[in-house]
Amino acid sequence: MEKFIVPVHSPQQNPKPPLRPHWKRMIPELEGGVPFCYRRQASQLLLDSLAEVRIFEHNYRTEPGGCPTHMARMANVANLDMPVSYFRQGTSGLEFDTKGIYLASVTKTGCLTVQDFETLYCRIYGPKSSSLEDETKDLLHIYTSKALDSVRWNPTNQDEVACASRQHDKVMLFDIGYISSEPVEVLEKGKSKFSRHTCELYNGLSEIMFASADKSRLLASGLDGAIYIWDKRLSNSPCLELTTNSHSQLNTIALDLEDRVVFGASKQGIIYAWDLRGGRSSYAFQSHNDVRCTCIIFCVSYLFNILVNFQAQSNIVSREIHSIRFDPSSYHQLAFHLDDGWSGVLNVGSFNVTHVHCPPPAWLDGMDITSSIMRRPSWLPTCSIYAVGSSSGNGLYLLDFYPSTSSACHVDFIEESQNTNRDCRGAVKNKYVPVSQNILVCAVHPLNETIIAGTKVSFHDMKSS
Repeated sequence: MEKFIVPVHSPQQNPKPPLRPHWKRMIPELEGGVPFCYRRQASQLLLDSLAEVRIFEHNYRTEPGGCPTHMARMANVANLDMPVSYFRQGTSGLEFDTKGIYLASVTKTGCLTVQDFETLYCRIYGPKSSSLEDETKDLLHIYTSKALDSVRWNPTNQDEVACASRQHDKVMLFDIGYISSEPVEVLEKGKSKFSRHTCELYNGLSEIMFASADKSRLLASGLDGAIYIWDKRLSNSPCLELTTNSHSQLNTIALDLEDRVVFGASKQGIIYAWDLRGGRSSYAFQSHNDVRCTCIIFCVSYLFNILVNFQAQSNIVSREIHSIRFDPSSYHQLAFHLDDGWSGVLNVGSFNVTHVHCPPPAWLDGMDITSSIMRRPSWLPTCSIYAVGSSSGNGLYLLDFYPSTSSACHVDFIEESQNTNRDCRGAVKNKYVPVSQNILVCAVHPLNETIIAGTKVSFHDMKSS
């Protein structure tokens, strides 16, 4: 037993062992929380791991005459003499359901497809797509004869997916449980009570979304400058219409966390906000006939010009807004994307622009910026990273829009401040991921943050961590 006995020494003879740094990756597990610096470092590791891993072509030849989207791509590659409608290419909308099980996509040619994400992901390591030109990999493949521009899942009914088009005034609702090419329900915009536009060109709907509080309420932004709101329990016609004074076409729509404030962005570079509560705390739809909506206007170019860092530059003109999206991890951040490729964040609490990203202009690469194509970026769900396709090349920007001055895109960012905190060295940097096609729309898996990107030629580019 004597060999196991340790003799007692005085403190001078037995000094304290030197302190060792904590194992950073174990701290969240022991303390039950995720520190700020750990989240930042983990975000950088995620960005560094992203790369293009597979291209999925939109190849379908089983139906009579072939799939129009597939035919459009083949005609464009072969430079065939085809009608103009066949050259409407590109994936215009992508969205995962809330659990990330299914992926819905729409194309400019008018195809709606719903795919099982696990099956799609497993095909990364399978045979080439040329040997898989059939529809067995899809749950749903429908041709609607109209160019589709927006697709949304009903958050409280994951069997229902809605589609809208800038070419007509109807919202089509499909049930993936039914094998039918016809929608189970159609919501019609009808003739606007306030719009001055009489041309059919302005009857279309640019984007749609469901209210998260109830599966019966759906909103859409119109090209006539109005927001339309339906309650499916009442009628297939809008129960509320939100208008602006300019009547400029609205390209995109967003709802705040509580479904009480509607945001719409216009072709003139203005973000509109309507408070649906009408001065009351109750949900506006409970009494839709007695709602006095308050409208607030944010001019993005004006907000840019009042920034100190932008005052030294030339006067910034208004640009068309393609997309607005709320940050799922910080709900006061409303991201916007402009037709010249600029992206930024509007703080809806302080009403000022906090983040800006200005990529190289498209004309440097010889691209025609006058014929801009609508782009739909997306947020990563947990780390305030904004994924947006490049307008001047084939690539994907992953932008750090974290709500702090330590963000590289923050308007008050100071590079020297990165070393003030010893534990936060190596802050997140913006990442550019080269890809093989020009990206139009992005969707991010809600659980594993895999990014699916739709391109001009109806491909899906998958990036995996």
